[in-house]
Amino acid sequence: MYSVAQRKDQAHSDGVWGLAWSKSQPQDRELILTASVDGTVKVWNWDDKNSSLSLRWTLEGHQLGVVSVTTNRAGDLAASSGLDCFIKVWDLESGKLIKNIDGGPVDVWTVAFSMDSSHIATGSHNGKINIFKVEDGKKETVLGTAGKFTMSIAYSPDGKMVASGSIDGIINLYDLQSGKLLHTLEGHAMPVRSLCFSPDSLLLVTASDDREMKIYDIQHANLAGTMCGHGSWVISVAFSPDNQHIVTGSSDKTVKVWDMSTRQCSHTFKDHADQVWGVCYNSSGSRIASVSDDKSLVVYSCPV
Repeated sequence: MYSVAQRKDQAHSDGVWGLAWSKSQPQDRELILTASVDGTVKVWNWDDKNSSLSLRWTLEGHQLGVVSVTTNRAGDLAASSGLDCFIKVWDLESGKLIKNIDGGPVDVWTVAFSMDSSHIATGSHNGKINIFKVEDGKKETVLGTAGKFTMSIAYSPDGKMVASGSIDGIINLYDLQSGKLLHTLEGHAMPVRSLCFSPDSLLLVTASDDREMKIYDIQHANLAGTMCGHGSWVISVAFSPDNQHIVTGSSDKTVKVWDMSTRQCSHTFKDHADQVWGVCYNSSGSRIASVSDDKSLVVYSCPV
């Protein structure tokens, strides 16, 4: 059964735009991170047994709203990006800021950790992808040629590729080893606000203001399917750990779960009062979290 396991109203004092779910090794601690227009990132302890949330850290330092937050695979580091054009790297054990990276003027929207935690990728206003080294905070690589504003970015779980979605609906796929553009995927005519790879790195799912989610077969660079059902922009998308489902959040205020085999919506949550900026799964696929402009964080139970 799909159900609401926990909700935190007024999780922040303004809209919540960023979300990440992390499981740290070896402590086996689960953390949910939320990033808000109020300028803070909050780190919440999630107790799965009791379905309870408690605030662990409030990470302060951004001068303006925080639009994106992500964690590394090991679950010990977080990175956030703000409208102040800075990327901040945080130690999740201590709650301390460990690196402050200047992303350049209007250059930082979405941030993503590389699989080995050594680099952070971010989109830019000119369509290029900037890759920074975590250790020294220096820009190491620039991928791509001039294009339109990059709104979304994701590393493939196998660590070989990075994908970006832009405001004009174009999706670019890069090979990380060579730095070359592998494919340009067309199909959306409006901004691609979110994208994610399947856990096996074979598929890419994109979410757009055109109300559609598109599934691309990466190896052959072709469109494998289109899903629609939201009443407005689709602004967040995430894959389940078992490759079987995706979850989407929309400005129609709903969270939808989709079955990848049938390409149909299997459940709709209507628990937010405003647009849903972030959705994600926990590591086992038994929970989904969502955040919204209504300032709340909601955690759902899913059948597995």
